[in-house]
Amino acid sequence: MTRPQEVDTAQIRARYPDVFDRPASARLATPLMLGAALAIFVFGLVNLDFSPQRFFAGLSQLGWISLMMIPPDPGSSLPVYLKALGETLSIALLGTTLAAVFALPVSLLAARNVVPSKILRFPVRRLLDSIRGIDTLIWALVWINVVGLGPFAGVLAIAVSDFGAFGKLFSEAIEGADQKQVEGIRASGGSALHEIRFGLLPQVLPVIAGQVLYFIESNTRSATIIGIVGAGGIGLQLAEQIRVLEWQKVSFLILMILVAVAAIDFVSGKLRFAIIGRRAVA
Repeated sequence: MTRPQEVDTAQIRARYPDVFDRPASARLATPLMLGAALAIFVFGLVNLDFSPQRFFAGLSQLGWISLMMIPPDPGSSLPVYLKALGETLSIALLGTTLAAVFALPVSLLAARNVVPSKILRFPVRRLLDSIRGIDTLIWALVWINVVGLGPFAGVLAIAVSDFGAFGKLFSEAIEGADQKQVEGIRASGGSALHEIRFGLLPQVLPVIAGQVLYFIESNTRSATIIGIVGAGGIGLQLAEQIRVLEWQKVSFLILMILVAVAAIDFVSGKLRFAIIGRRAVA
């Protein structure tokens, strides 16, 4: 066996000076960033009045509340809770559907391969960014003051909030579509609408459907939260039972929400896989 050739360290250092002789700024960048992050973290703890004593004292209170939740018991309010759960699911489904329907044509205007002009795309993208930058809970508070309390305000809040998110996601899916089909339709004499209808949409619709199904699952939780501020649904019942300290009913409502989210996740997962499988076969 031959002995391995000795490594000439000086020659390697001369060949790759950027690796061995990095400037001081590059060597200190990582420690400085870690130190700054640690300083911000400590400052946040102090500024927000974080207290380990209060935290550990609150654990005993949390344990007492957990014991009061056992066993879950709806009492005589089960029909009311089922109706409220149906309202929450309806808010999530209708709000997501409305957002997807209105976001699809707007996302075409925000896609680079559909509208090449940056001057035309810019206001559409900034509009989507502005809408998406406001949380669903804030939209719920706004719509409650506009149309009043109830599920209608919840539907509008989710629809407006998801409109911005869908517009961005759909436009990115459209921009990532294969242009060969579009070029083929253009070469055969098709118009711009034909390119969108037969070249782009068949490619992106399975992706869009998967995103919509995921948002329906996610918005079930969002509809519960906005229900607490007066947008109807099971969130309103949950807030009321917490206010009157009916912990057994609170635990039952939480179980209902968990079961509903799990069921929607199971169904939407099956539908997503079916859509992806159908697309792969096609």
